[in-house]
Amino acid sequence: MAKRAALSSSPLNEPKRMHYLSVTERYFTPRFAIDVNGKPGEDHRILFHSNRIAVLTLAPSHPALSKVVTSVNFDLGQNKNRLENKVRGKMKKGGQWLQPDAKVCVVHCSDGSEYDVYSCIRGNLVEINESLLRRPRLITEKPHADGYLAIIMPKLHENATQQESLLSEQQYHAARCRADQEAAPWQQHSSVAATESGDS
Repeated sequence: MAKRAALSSSPLNEPKRMHYLSVTERYFTPRFAIDVNGKPGEDHRILFHSNRIAVLTLAPSHPALSKVVTSVNFDLGQNKNRLENKVRGKMKKGGQWLQPDAKVCVVHCSDGSEYDVYSCIRGNLVEINESLLRRPRLITEKPHADGYLAIIMPKLHENATQQESLLSEQQYHAARCRADQEAAPWQQHSSVAATESGDS
């Protein structure tokens, strides 16, 4: 009896847990831009759907995701208020045209830091996530779902090249790993220098 109980509780007899893919994993292809606009660590993630829309989010390595986001500003001045963006029809025509270096919004954090977010691709601005005006913390709570920043639609004939211009997930992790390794000696040197300065 005891032997039977032992067998029934064996991990080998436990049902296997299924890994269910999220909507993002099933329907979107992730691409990445690192150190955007020359700013170390400020990495962006763009999720490409088969219907050509691209969802702009912050990459997991972006420093804002480890902070408290207090507000998101889409009014950039100089006739660049993303809140005034309007599209029409099924093809989403008429939206503001964005170049890869076009600023989409500014993310503000509780420590006083702020981060510019860029389009990273060419295309029409379909919509910005107005929910972030009321709940800016969605950026950190659900960065690749409800915390997305904007939706952009590349031109049909440029869709493939836009994706190819960015890093795949594997390339992104490899590049970020190399960057962290290169930064490690400098960080260690700075820490030692600060300690020696404090002892003097």
